[in-house]
Amino acid sequence: MAATELRGVVGPGPAAIAAPGGGGAGPPAVGGGGGRGDAGPGSGVASATAATAGGPSPGAGGVAAGGPGSAPPAAGSGGSGAGGSGSAREGWLFKWTNYIKGYQRRWFVLSNGLLSYYRSKAEMRHTCRGTINLATANITVEDSCNFIISNGGAQTYHLKASSEVERQRWVTALELAKAKAVKMLAESDESGDEESVSQTDKTELQNTLRTLSSKVEDLSTCNDLIAKHGTALQRSLSELESLKLPAESNEKIKQVNERATLFRITSNAMINACRDFLMLAQTHSKKWQKSLQYERDQRIRLEETLEQLAKQHNHLERAFRGATVLPANTPGSAGSGKDQCCSGKGDMSDEDDENEFFDAPEIITMPENLGHKRTGSNISGASSDISLDEQYKHQLEETKKEKRTRIPYKPNYSLNLWSIMKNCIGKELSKIPMPVNFNEPLSMLQRLTEDLEYHELLDRAAKCENSLEQLCYVAAFTVSSYSTTVFRTSKPFNPLLGETFELDRLEENGYRSLCEQVSHHPPAAAHHAESKNGWTLRQEIKITSKFRGKYLSIMPLGTIHCIFHATGHHYTWKKVTTTVHNIIVGKLWIDQSGEIDIVNHKTGDKCNLKFVPYSYFSRDVARKVTGEVTDPSGKVHFALLGTWDEKMDCFKVQPASGENGGDARQRGHEAEESRVMLWKRNPLPKNAENMYYFSELALTLNAWEGGTAPTDSRLRPDQRLMENGRWDEANAEKQRLEEKQRLSRKRREAEAMKATEDGTPYDPYKALWFERKKDPVTKELTHVYRGEYWECKEKQDWGSCPDIF
Repeated sequence: MAATELRGVVGPGPAAIAAPGGGGAGPPAVGGGGGRGDAGPGSGVASATAATAGGPSPGAGGVAAGGPGSAPPAAGSGGSGAGGSGSAREGWLFKWTNYIKGYQRRWFVLSNGLLSYYRSKAEMRHTCRGTINLATANITVEDSCNFIISNGGAQTYHLKASSEVERQRWVTALELAKAKAVKMLAESDESGDEESVSQTDKTELQNTLRTLSSKVEDLSTCNDLIAKHGTALQRSLSELESLKLPAESNEKIKQVNERATLFRITSNAMINACRDFLMLAQTHSKKWQKSLQYERDQRIRLEETLEQLAKQHNHLERAFRGATVLPANTPGSAGSGKDQCCSGKGDMSDEDDENEFFDAPEIITMPENLGHKRTGSNISGASSDISLDEQYKHQLEETKKEKRTRIPYKPNYSLNLWSIMKNCIGKELSKIPMPVNFNEPLSMLQRLTEDLEYHELLDRAAKCENSLEQLCYVAAFTVSSYSTTVFRTSKPFNPLLGETFELDRLEENGYRSLCEQVSHHPPAAAHHAESKNGWTLRQEIKITSKFRGKYLSIMPLGTIHCIFHATGHHYTWKKVTTTVHNIIVGKLWIDQSGEIDIVNHKTGDKCNLKFVPYSYFSRDVARKVTGEVTDPSGKVHFALLGTWDEKMDCFKVQPASGENGGDARQRGHEAEESRVMLWKRNPLPKNAENMYYFSELALTLNAWEGGTAPTDSRLRPDQRLMENGRWDEANAEKQRLEEKQRLSRKRREAEAMKATEDGTPYDPYKALWFERKKDPVTKELTHVYRGEYWECKEKQDWGSCPDIF
């Protein structure tokens, strides 16, 4: 996922200070006002949103209209009301912030029953610091210059005017505005607030009511016909009664007459009920429509608020970058640049100097000592003296043996996850089109190949004569595959169907690897690696994910197989769940959790690894992994302990000789002496934070190599453009490739449908270098390497490869 943060509204501190009590030392006097003889009040919620229940609010950049006003006073004066009369007013007041800063001067605007404030009059164009709805607020006068406005909980403004006269002007205006707001709210509730209903909704409502009226008229017509025919029926029945008929016939006629009368009564009751329904719909439809419109307004207001927060977060990022980079320039330019940046929008809330985002530097990293020169104006890190084309040409000139040790530094583009997510509400997470801004310049196939970074663990395991010791090294290799994920919060590129990636390290490290994307929905990749040091590793991994709001759970499905040629030992295991925390708000961080059972299908030996999920309250070391290696009878021979991001140790478990404490201590001492370090993480390259936190192996994976298949990930154009810093071009190229893939899928579906209609056999999509078969060990259907890739590479015969790029 993308390394980005979207901060929420900053609320009061851990213990928001209560309303004024008695006896304490108050905040210092500000301007011309006197001191307070009570415990200082806490600031209300410094809200970036102007949304308040019961009334509209200025949106992002909205300005509450104020009445006519005089120029603000000079700095240092207590406060100034705007000239004019009535309930509309604007001017300077002092607002209590906290016990460190005391009162700070703010520009207040009173209009339409809303009191809004800003840090300056100029700030009214773009940022509202907070708004309180006077219809639900209480106004309290404290002393000669101080007064309080509170809505009963979430918002409380402690204000100070420059003089008693100025305070009284504000209180009078606020009381008038509150009275008007309460009156308007009451009238709105009684009348149904027709003005809040949009014209479209009014038209729809009128059409519905017109249709109901028409139906009731039709029922009335039917009722009249029923009454007319009923009367004629009763007249005929009366005539029959007057005839001289047998007594039995008269009884029958009387029964029919009674039933006809009941039918008329029932039809009249039905018509009356329909009329009552119509009247009820007409009476309550306005209230229902108002409630619906209110909910729609609340939703729109929430979206605007979140978008405003995202914009202001980006401003904070830019401000931080300016503070980090500009000091390297001349003092004059640094100061002016920072002032311009900070004065453009201001912080997200009113008193946010005490609510700094201290974890921002951990995410937004600025390269200090770049591998190439920068120009003096290169603040964003997007350009350099060496052009990206020259860097790419230099990569092509690198020989196969001279592996590259750096890639172009990541540009400091601002990332806004909300701008992506707000347009994807209700969609499946796997179908959200994510731009390359949230990617790293590697594909999922290359990330899968990174499992081989510590291949030497399998080399050492192949030399073990004891199967239990061999299992310890296999377990360490399993844990080591997660060490590259600890800082890698960006997502890899999703491979195209048929995309491949080869890694030929036969000469240098004794192994070679091949990956192929064998399915697109669900996404699945097959991997096969073989080593001349005596082992084969193969796997098919399907990725499934669940977005749970605060975090994203990534669950790899599929079995990993490791076979040692000399002994025939066949090990299998599955991966644990990876969780990316703080998707929307906060610093992104990754955790691994779950259990892995590694089984030797030849001997029956097992190793159980437990990845302990991170807990704020736990005293254990973070990212802890524990394990036990047991024989087929369940007896523990080795204990494993370490972390998935740093190292793994192995302890030989000694058999217990007694039950007293002395023997137990002796066994513990012996276990410490038997400690063997199985694996330790390699240090990251220099300036890795500027290169997506790639390891030494990851830096080489996308380096250009000649002779690879035309479907190789190194040849993927959008990924190459992104690596070279051309993110806009990469996004356009990514859309082109995805559209090409969609057209290919539709063509296959059309061919399949046509074959079904014609009754001709149709072969579904099949992988090129892997074939799907039942695994003899796990009995699962999986893709197994069919061979011929390396032979085709030697001959440079790629005629069977599809055109995917």
